[in-house]
Amino acid sequence: MQLWGGCEYTVNRVGDRFFDQSIRSGHHDRIGDLELFAGLGLRALRYPVLWERVSPRYPGQNDFGWSDERLAELRRLDLRPILGLVHHGSGPAYTSLVEDSFAPGLAAHARATAERYPWVQDWTPVNEPLTTARFSCLYGHWYPHLLDEDACWLALLNQIDATRAAMREIRRVNPAARLVQTEDLGFCHATPPLVREAAFENARRWLTWDLLCGEVVPGHPMWTLLAERGFAQRLQAIADDPCPPDVIGVNHYLTSERLIDHRITRYPGVGPSAESGGRYVNVEAIRAVPGALVGIEALLLQAWNRYRRPLAITECHNGCTREEQARWFLQVWRAAQRARAHGAEVEAVTAWSLLGAYDWDRLVMTDAGRYECGVFDMRAGSPRPTAMAALLRALVRGDRPLHAAILDMPGWWDSDRRLWPCASPPPPSCPPAVAEPAPDPTCAQMTARPILVTGKSGTLGRMFAHVCDLRGLPFALTDRRVLAIHDTDSVAAALDQLEPAAVINTAGLVDIDRAEAEPELCFAANVEGPANLARACRDRGIGFVTFSSDQVFDGAKGSAYLEGDPTSPLNTYGRSKAEAERCVLDINPEALVIRTAAFFSPHDVHNFAVHAVEALRAGRPFAAAQDNFVSPTYVPDLVDAALDLLLDGESGIRHLASHGRLSWAEFAQRIATAAGLDPALVDPVEAASLSLPAERPADAALASEHGQLLAEIDDAIARFLRDYPASAPQAC
Repeated sequence: MQLWGGCEYTVNRVGDRFFDQSIRSGHHDRIGDLELFAGLGLRALRYPVLWERVSPRYPGQNDFGWSDERLAELRRLDLRPILGLVHHGSGPAYTSLVEDSFAPGLAAHARATAERYPWVQDWTPVNEPLTTARFSCLYGHWYPHLLDEDACWLALLNQIDATRAAMREIRRVNPAARLVQTEDLGFCHATPPLVREAAFENARRWLTWDLLCGEVVPGHPMWTLLAERGFAQRLQAIADDPCPPDVIGVNHYLTSERLIDHRITRYPGVGPSAESGGRYVNVEAIRAVPGALVGIEALLLQAWNRYRRPLAITECHNGCTREEQARWFLQVWRAAQRARAHGAEVEAVTAWSLLGAYDWDRLVMTDAGRYECGVFDMRAGSPRPTAMAALLRALVRGDRPLHAAILDMPGWWDSDRRLWPCASPPPPSCPPAVAEPAPDPTCAQMTARPILVTGKSGTLGRMFAHVCDLRGLPFALTDRRVLAIHDTDSVAAALDQLEPAAVINTAGLVDIDRAEAEPELCFAANVEGPANLARACRDRGIGFVTFSSDQVFDGAKGSAYLEGDPTSPLNTYGRSKAEAERCVLDINPEALVIRTAAFFSPHDVHNFAVHAVEALRAGRPFAAAQDNFVSPTYVPDLVDAALDLLLDGESGIRHLASHGRLSWAEFAQRIATAAGLDPALVDPVEAASLSLPAERPADAALASEHGQLLAEIDDAIARFLRDYPASAPQAC
């Protein structure tokens, strides 16, 4: 079974704007990405020569310059392209999905592309025709923004005709060309009053492939409906001249299985489905249906039994935390292997969104810049390989993946925590066509080596335990009775007993003013302890993460500090952290040192944000410095990002702080405004008037050379207020 890849390259139209994922990811300007893709071991790459990009202004006015360079590079790399010509688009501005010009226009583009690249064998003229028709013409999300069922069917048939015409033109140039036809494949579950509607959904899901195979004829479940709407002649013309896919391309996501539920009030914030006439909601089955769903293995076997044509999973991606991304891909890979063992001819699994994706959480209806990471992380502006890259290389080589025991543990979709509180088992509606797949083999949590987290009594340590539990990461949270970081014998004994996969050090002295009064204690806790752990982890070949501070800087730079800026601490605490950075990386260059800033969290009462909220709610004035600037850091975001970097195998110094530069007074005012409290109660004062024992840098804002991994400060404040007050995560 092969590994294929694809960089999300949607060009969709919203109003008069065209959203281009290749531009948003920067791939448009980086031909070097292709060598990175080839280095993963891919055998084929889904790649764009999109009509909207080649001929944006006038039919036949083609600019293939960008594509010429990229396809020449793919040939040099021996990486087989699967060329896409329209990907969730409606064509250039001079046509649309519902116009007669769409099919002949795409056919002309296909002919010009094939003549330019006659050596290309695999083609996807139109990606997901049914899905695109629904999103554009039934739900109105994309151009031409219609809410009309007849328009949806017209858009679908236009795309099918465009695919047939495009392949006809391509095969006139290259008779051996293959059609790799992609479509989303899921399953619709239903509550009893909606069984007929679910049966319709489960018949409709096959339409793209059924039409191309010439199977939508009298007797087909969809024939009567479409014929009654005036499409009988078009259906017959398609059936008389079919274009069966050479490969059935299955795009499947965790959200591809749906539940339609007449109990609308059970889902606060979810409106009725656009096609339901207000009668039901259409929600993610993975969040609403207890028990086993159909699953990708069974869906592959359904497709195989229906068509008996080669299959490929042409999109596999999960926008989530790093281990969940890898768990999902590994689970799909294994499901494809099991389907092959049952006789299905599954050619490949495709790692989709190699460079991540932008605004798909909002169906690409806006340019909000909301990014979900792919195999490579693009937030630094250039591709950084993540743990997903290591997994893909291991699968190609047939090696055991890094962090294999962690990846074998259940993903969130296999746990009860996946369910919304409103979930309850609806009676059986439309049963799967084949038996439910056996669950993937998994290991019990304790069979995986834990992540050892020091600092059980601290905010950060408790949050790591809480987040590890949520993410299904085995962990051991220790206090000084189990592991005293200043004692080398204690460190060795704890590591030998627990045999951790990695160590995250959150222990140490964190009180800046106390450090000024007790410098020896500060250096013992903040320098000797991390150095001992760094050495022990180096000797055992395991990962090590420790934390530093914005206090290593003097605040005189005049702009946000980056990782490469020289340190110049003003206080004892900052000097201890700067010395710890040097010692740790001298001892263990593979260690990861995370510089961060002042914490705030709904799970800990000892932080500035909580103090501000409590004072303002009580109507008391709240004094805060107006001349000290920081990047306040939301602890849950910090912990998630740190765990991702650990799993990615990152090392050296990294800055992790919420995105923003605020004075303490501005921070309090933002909190007040977001909470609906009176910002006038915030009293901006000079820092000197607070009479703090330790000098602070006037401007210790943090930024990163490696990209901004944490959310904007206003987003973090909103989530802090949503969850506060909250009980502190319990130590385990």
